[in-house]
Amino acid sequence: MPDDTPLYRPTADTQSGHDTTDRYTKRGVGGETHQQAEEAVSLTTAQGAPISDNQNTLRAGARGPALMEDFAMREKIFHFDHERIPERVVHARGYGAHGYFEVTDALAEITSAHLFQKAGTRVPAFVRFSTVAGNKGSADLARDVRGFAVKLYTEEGNWDIVGNNIPVFFIQDPIKFPDLIHSVKDEPDRGFPQAQSAHDNFWDFISLMPESMHMVMWQMSDRTIPRSFRFMEGFGVHSFRFINAEGKSTFVKFHWKPRQGLQSVLWDEAVKINGADPDYHRRDLWKAIETGDYPEWDLAVQLFDDDFADSFDFDILDPTKIIPEEEVPLRVVGRLVLNRNVDNFFAETEQVAFCTQNIVPGVDFTNDPLLQGRNFSYLDTQLKRLGGPNFTHIPINAPRCPMHHFQQDGHMQMHGPKGRANYEPNSWAKGGPRADATRGHRSFPEPIEGSKRKLRPESFADHYSQARQFYISQTSVEQAHLADALVFELSKVEAIAIRERVVAHLPNIDQDLARKVADGLGMQSMPPAHAPAMAPKTELPPSDALSIIRKGPGSFRGRVLGVVMTDRIEDTLLDALIAATEEAGGKVVLIAPAVGGITTIAGRHIAAYEKIDGAPSVLFDAVAILADDAGAAELGGMHPARCFAADALAHGKFIALSAEAVSLLNAPGREPTAQGIHILSGPQDAPAFLEACGALRCWERLGG
Repeated sequence: MPDDTPLYRPTADTQSGHDTTDRYTKRGVGGETHQQAEEAVSLTTAQGAPISDNQNTLRAGARGPALMEDFAMREKIFHFDHERIPERVVHARGYGAHGYFEVTDALAEITSAHLFQKAGTRVPAFVRFSTVAGNKGSADLARDVRGFAVKLYTEEGNWDIVGNNIPVFFIQDPIKFPDLIHSVKDEPDRGFPQAQSAHDNFWDFISLMPESMHMVMWQMSDRTIPRSFRFMEGFGVHSFRFINAEGKSTFVKFHWKPRQGLQSVLWDEAVKINGADPDYHRRDLWKAIETGDYPEWDLAVQLFDDDFADSFDFDILDPTKIIPEEEVPLRVVGRLVLNRNVDNFFAETEQVAFCTQNIVPGVDFTNDPLLQGRNFSYLDTQLKRLGGPNFTHIPINAPRCPMHHFQQDGHMQMHGPKGRANYEPNSWAKGGPRADATRGHRSFPEPIEGSKRKLRPESFADHYSQARQFYISQTSVEQAHLADALVFELSKVEAIAIRERVVAHLPNIDQDLARKVADGLGMQSMPPAHAPAMAPKTELPPSDALSIIRKGPGSFRGRVLGVVMTDRIEDTLLDALIAATEEAGGKVVLIAPAVGGITTIAGRHIAAYEKIDGAPSVLFDAVAILADDAGAAELGGMHPARCFAADALAHGKFIALSAEAVSLLNAPGREPTAQGIHILSGPQDAPAFLEACGALRCWERLGG
């Protein structure tokens, strides 16, 4: 086929009029047309009828009116008009990937779930990460809770562990969920701010809900500005039950622990990343999977019995509380691997439906009130979003095991049931499925007694103790970030009374934190502390598991080094830096003044991945700048290059510099390894720099 063959050939009708085919010629890599790259197939309607012309509407005459009998045009426009389904009220902006879950430690003595009967069992999985407050078009790095929803396609049906990257929640009772979400969404009269909690309505609600203060500590911490989906934890939030074959119950909490380690960004970085690449988290996950750097998490469980539940300082049914890992150690029972990107974002990521009610035999609910409410809400939501009760017919939601039931009809029924029996019991010879008392799901027969009342148990009344425990578990750097976040958010609140009500909660958590926030807001005096419903426990010990920095990975694996390079750099130095990064399990992004690349001192042309003004240093975990004297002068005259270096310095990034590039930091004579800055005198210095990068950030340079 000649290279100039158009992808769309003119039809007989267009021969007598203006030929529009040239503008539609599509070319792929190397100049070949898509017809050369893949076998041509006939374009058809959704009903399968071949289409003769996809460029022109059927008309009465060349300049006449369009004819309604053009069924191909009407179907195409009809479908386009209905492409968008209602977005999720919360978790609207999400991103998903396929993978598998493998059991590494059998739990046959704890649960009858088929999945956990023997080590080595694997099941397909789909995971969707998301922000909570923003709409589908919001940016990835908003300060927000992240959804961490896992669908496991087991032999006993789909099991959805629908959690977040934070183990607690704002509210204790589901009746308050609409109020919470209304308050954090854009304000209804003005339609802003989008994907932000820094406004009056949210903090007004929070100031009147002391039970939210534990979650507020997590929300204002670095947990809500993660570096990547790959570097954050996931939690099932609620207490569930495992039930074994003998009917014995064990309480369980679910934790997803990233094998890549935890990592977050600074707030200034988050703001700049949202401007430079609002799809930063999406792109990061996609690229990691595409390049074979598959993210992995360990599934760890906290298992405890009624005796522990009765003796624990807090109510294990309270979703605003955690059980510290020091009190109930984690038991790793499996691993989750994401190894395949979706083929179609809408069909899979957008249409996937998670329901907390989706459990399997051997797993059961507790009386956690928020969980009980979610079991209703999630199922109810799918009807609105996906058009009817048959959303499980959509492939991403369909179980991978056999299904047999008497549910029928409804919008978008796809299965076409056969036979006469559509009810049970029935007496027909082919009467269909029957309940299975042996294999079927059985609820734990927990004794229940009490009068019907709308109340909150007294065991839910301690709202500050664990908030304090979380705060004192942070490093000094993390505590400073948390205080700064509170000051930033409350500075956006216009009503002074709301600011004061929020600050009045803080002395019940930590006096020093309260003073820092009050001073940051310029308050003339500290507002009187709110009287707590229950006196906070001040003796709770710090927990290292609650700190990101204390749980640092100590490795550069999965991270990205941004290398700015100019003409005439030493080949051996660049090659050594790339080799050391790959040896550490990281990746290199090459950046140049022009995207065409540079020519080394040996005359080798090196293509760039990015142009300097399109790749600010906030996009990378560590940076290097390689230049000779002329190249350093060139970079020094470029505002984006000066910002690249200044931001890397301000954000505590580990920085490698060729000797000539030191001038970009305005720090002549700086010691090679002082404050995380490494001068590369030769190829032999590259490994030491990458080893230092394993700490991810030089907190000493930031006063930590």
